[in-house]
Formats: sequence, C-alpha cells, structure tokens
Amino acid sequence: MTQHPRERSLHTFPGGSNGEFNLTPELSMVIGRGEGCRLWDTDGTAYLDFSMGWGSALVGHANPVVTEAVLRQVPLGSNFAYVTENMLTAAEEIIRLSPACDQLRFCASGTEATMYCQRLARAFTGRSKILKFEGAYHGANEIGVTSLFPAHPPDFPQPDPSSAGIDHAVRDHVLIAPYNDITTTRRVLEAHAAETAAVIVEPLHRCLVPEDGFLDQLRALCDELKVLLIFDEVVTGFRLAYGGAQEYYGVVPDLVAYGKALGGGYPIGAFGGRGEIMAIVREDRMNQATYVWTASTLGGNPISTAAANAAMQVFRGDGVYPHLHGLGSYFRDGLRRVLDARGETAQIIGDGPLAQVVFSEQPVRDYRSTKAADSARGRALMLALFERGIFLNPMGTKLYLSLAHDEAVCDAFLDRFDDALKAI
Repeated sequence: MTQHPRERSLHTFPGGSNGEFNLTPELSMVIGRGEGCRLWDTDGTAYLDFSMGWGSALVGHANPVVTEAVLRQVPLGSNFAYVTENMLTAAEEIIRLSPACDQLRFCASGTEATMYCQRLARAFTGRSKILKFEGAYHGANEIGVTSLFPAHPPDFPQPDPSSAGIDHAVRDHVLIAPYNDITTTRRVLEAHAAETAAVIVEPLHRCLVPEDGFLDQLRALCDELKVLLIFDEVVTGFRLAYGGAQEYYGVVPDLVAYGKALGGGYPIGAFGGRGEIMAIVREDRMNQATYVWTASTLGGNPISTAAANAAMQVFRGDGVYPHLHGLGSYFRDGLRRVLDARGETAQIIGDGPLAQVVFSEQPVRDYRSTKAADSARGRALMLALFERGIFLNPMGTKLYLSLAHDEAVCDAFLDRFDDALKAI
C-alpha cells in the first residue's frame, strides 16, 4: 500500500520537515504548488501563505516576471561558477542601490553572506570578537544562532550557544548585548573594543523596530571605537525600501549581507562593503596575512541572478513600497482591532510588510521583554491558525506579507485569527 506523502515525510525528515517548523504529526503536510500568496498541499487543500518561504518570495509565488526570466535562462545553462551577464547586472544594481557596497560577491544563502561578513571583519581588523544582539538570527552559522533563544539568558555580554555543537567556537569570541539599549551596548563594547572586530545587527530586529536614534548611535559608537558595523539585510533588504534598511533608516554600515527577497524565491546570498575591506578576498593576495578565502559553487549562478534581476525590476515598479507599507499597517491595525474586540492583552509589533503578535501586557523592545510574553499561548494561536488554512511557521516570530497579498487576503486572515483566538 502506497504511503501518504505526510507519512513519507515524517519517516524521511527529522520532525517531518527540513527544519524549524515543529508541526504536530496530524498537521504535517507536503506542498504541491504555490501561486501568489496561496499554497496547495498534495491533497489539494488550499492555504493562505503568511510565511512566503520565510520571506524569500516577497514578489509572490510563481511571479510571472521572475518565472519568465528563469525560463529564458534555463536552456542556456544553470551554473558555470564564474561571472555571467546575469551575475554582473545584478551586482551592479546592488552596488547602485546600496551606499555600503563598493564591491560585492555572491554566495548561495543569507547564512553564507553573514558568515563571510564576520570573517572579513575579523581579518580586516585583526580582532576575533563579534558583538551581536540577543535574540537575533544571522543565519545557521555559529554566531548566527548564538543567544538566539536562551531559556535562561546569562548576564551580558556572556553568550548562550542556543545550539549544541558550537560552544567551542563562540564561548570566547561572541559578545551579547540587548537590542535597543545603547547604554549597555556601549558598556560592553568599550570593555572589549581592543578585541572586537564588528557589531552585527538586524536593523529591524526580528519584528522589533529600532527606537529613535538607536541605529545612528550604534553607527557613531562603532566609529568612535574603530569597530566595523555589519548590517544583516537578509530580511530588511528590498522589504522596507528598495535600498533596504540603509535607505529606510538612513544609516550606512561597513559591510552588508543580503539574501531572501533578493532572489525572488530562488536561492541567493550576497555580501559587500567598502572597497578596502572587500579587497582582502582577492586571490592575488593569497598567503598574505589578511587574505580571506571566499567562494561559493552556486553563488551568483545565472538562474538565481536572472531571478534576482527580475525581482529587482518588480521592486522598482510604481507604488511597490507604498503598497507594502500600507498593507502592513492595515494588517497590524486589523490584528489590534480583533485582539481588542476579544479583550486580549497583546502587543502588535513589526514594520513594513511584517507583523508579530506578542502576548504580553508590557511593551516589548528587546529579546528579554519578548521572552516574558506568554509563548505557550502564542504557539497555540499559530497552530490554531494552521488548522484554519493559514500557512505559517508555528515556531517563528514573523508573519510575512508580499506583493501578492491584498486587503481581502488580510481580511480573510483576520476572520480566521478571530476564530483561532476564540478556540484557544
């Protein structure tokens, strides 16, 4: 007897997924196709998608502009591990829109991009420590998952591994500070400036908005102490503005990492920065003290960069960012309205086309204030929404909107959100 795809998936993959979903076995499913902001599983059940490939499909699933660009490239070859016209065009456009980038290189994911930024910073400065903000995710590299979700956070700046298998690599090389707290960040950084290569930050920290002046003060502090500033724009890139967080918040880092939305749903990563920093990856500097090895077999492949060029074309369209911001505000206001009508106490956070519900009586501004919320209720809500045909990550913190979403889809979500609240 042929097994159902769900059973095959649960048998084949640990937890029944490729990572970080943790659905109950009865909710586990296998996706058959996607279009716009909708998915269908292999049984034909439809879902409204509020994960959008963890934000990678900002243009929507199977966007025709992206699909046509990919189909034109497919018969011309999928990978040469060398510069192509698609790669060059994409790189030139990123350099044009990013004030941080004099030069860049491609890789295959945001995880690689943030890893390379850290490596470059260490080599350029000759220092080993990296400061990150508690609760931030910078990809699946060692620093990226450090202090990601500590159950019992240690005193600052001590790191919590948050994953087995990395303690040896991060214990003495990662500093932790609270996001939106420039006073504590200054105290930590001043105490360790001589050993610290860089500060890495998600400018929009998960869904937490930077308080007025925080990023500007962080930039000034890094300049004062001669520490590099890395922006992880894997989420914020192309989502908050065409020029990403650099444009939206008006702060320019020394190094920047891209991924997710850049690829229009296809795998991609990119990292870039000031010319003097990027120069240390040049192969003619091999065996010199500051040379940094970087390479990616599939980085910048012609299919992914064809998709990236098409996605950037879509993002340059009229009204794109007013639509994304307007829809995000409409959605967050709707969440607030439903919660208030049910007498629920919760915070709604996010910016642009991002939202998160935090079951807390107090405003949240950093990881620890978010952690004080009722996480069990949050998970129950996410699972109840999944049961009602909303596709999302029940372990995640963010609800993603895309250019394929509209107010009618948000209204449909809000109806199911209300019903889910009633059920839990």
